[in-house]
Amino acid sequence: MSSLVSLFSEVLKILEYVEKKEIIKKKLQKFRNKGFEILLEEIYAFCEKYEIKKVDMPGNYARNRRENTDINNQHHYKVDIFTIVLYMQLQEFCDHFSEISTELLTNMATLSHCYSFSQFDASKLVKLSMLYPNDFTKVERRNLTQQLDFYYDVLVKLALVLLVANETVERCFSTMKLVKSDLRNRIGDNFLNASLICAIEKEELANITNEVVIDRFHDMATRRGQL
Repeated sequence: MSSLVSLFSEVLKILEYVEKKEIIKKKLQKFRNKGFEILLEEIYAFCEKYEIKKVDMPGNYARNRRENTDINNQHHYKVDIFTIVLYMQLQEFCDHFSEISTELLTNMATLSHCYSFSQFDASKLVKLSMLYPNDFTKVERRNLTQQLDFYYDVLVKLALVLLVANETVERCFSTMKLVKSDLRNRIGDNFLNASLICAIEKEELANITNEVVIDRFHDMATRRGQL
């Protein structure tokens, strides 16, 4: 169970990175389309500040003093360097997580119980089954939607009672430490259960009158003495 929890936690972390990756990709794409002029202005400002000779952008680009080319400096620095470098960065982002891998992780995350099953989406689970055609027949995939609707109802109920159930269990263990102390470490299971019920449900027990308890004992067995 703990390994499954760790798996879903890692999947959610990866999806967070994927989401950030998409944001960075959009910013890089925007910078690739419109960022060269902004960068060039910053370079020119730096050159003026430190009295550095600026490159003549309309002039022809020369690899060395003896060789001239048919392209100007603007084209070389913008297209051959600036655009190519940003394209390589964008391509690297795409290579890390392909569309199929990202879709697989997104669909897997719907099974995570983290944050009270907030990632659950029946449609994504149906898409996940389509990635495994050898494991799901057409009939099974057609019935999967109805089964997932029922499963979702169970998850909602589980999410609603999970916190209460955990609190109840913790409350029981805390009370057990008080009831089964070092002086009563040999207490039997039946007596322990009865003592725990009385200790845990003391608010309800306070509403029970002595007459009800006496009648209960009378109904359990015939007794010689009258209570």
